[in-house]
Amino acid sequence: MIIVLKANQPKEKVDSFIKKLTGSYDVQVNTWVGAHSTVLGLLGDTTAVDEEYIAAQEVVDSVRRVQEPYKKANRKFHPEDTVITLPGGQKIGGGTLALIAGPCSVESEEQICLVAESVKKSGASFLRGGAFKPRTSPYAFQGMKAEGLELLSKAKERTGLPIVTEIMSAEHLPLFDDVDVIQVGARNMQNFELLKRLGKLDKPILLKRGLANTIEELLMSAEYIMAEGNEQVLLCERGIRTYETMTRNTLDISAVPVIKRLSHLPVIVDPSHASGINWLIEPLAIAAAAVGADGLIIEVHNDPSHALCDGAQSITPDQFDSLAKKVNTVFGTVHSL
Repeated sequence: MIIVLKANQPKEKVDSFIKKLTGSYDVQVNTWVGAHSTVLGLLGDTTAVDEEYIAAQEVVDSVRRVQEPYKKANRKFHPEDTVITLPGGQKIGGGTLALIAGPCSVESEEQICLVAESVKKSGASFLRGGAFKPRTSPYAFQGMKAEGLELLSKAKERTGLPIVTEIMSAEHLPLFDDVDVIQVGARNMQNFELLKRLGKLDKPILLKRGLANTIEELLMSAEYIMAEGNEQVLLCERGIRTYETMTRNTLDISAVPVIKRLSHLPVIVDPSHASGINWLIEPLAIAAAAVGADGLIIEVHNDPSHALCDGAQSITPDQFDSLAKKVNTVFGTVHSL
């Protein structure tokens, strides 16, 4: 249930009203204070709440019930876009296009530092790199694990770029202290115990959509994290599995405006995993910027043909430099309309 309060209500009256709600009903009240109004979101069993009684209160402007099962991720509860700001000042959301770039997997200190320096020069504000790699085949390269995280930290020290990397298990959390944004991969989107553990952190979580999951299921997974107290969630469209075989996955470009209509959370697009083909990354990235994505996560490798993981969907630093210029131009043009 959502309760919109009248403008310019005294804080004492609002606090008294909230106390009355929590004392009368088995609900939790989330308060969102916007530029022009204050919105109260009632979470819990609202079946016993008398809408007419609530609407008659002096401080209340309007009341409505919310049918969607996700509440904290719902734009109705939080009308303005969420902007996630890192300690270093980097932002995701709020009218900017965040570029997250780096190799699929960390392979050596020389490799990760070289790529980090290159993508930073081209405008990337975050460094991605896999230390723990979920692979379809048990015989494929699984990543450098703890050593890979150490090498990411060295690249961060050299460039200042915040680290974005994937976690496979809650058991690995002690190793992720220096990681700035923890990524939950497509295969773990509904690993609810992991999501609940991440919900207890004060750290942004990049949540990727599952291979065959609906948008509502993605939002419900975000709700698992937010329900535990961590509201710093980024939603990532990375392509879904369809009957089409020409690409690794099918990028659901319509998911970007749909999610932004339903939710206040920032939306990131991953054209690398969506296509699996390096020459498709640029046009898909441009499309994502055009439909309003808040950021892009792109695989960049200094030598894709010899990459230990996903070389076919990686672009070179020079290609990333060209792509960055184009997507920023498109993003800026669309936002100026």
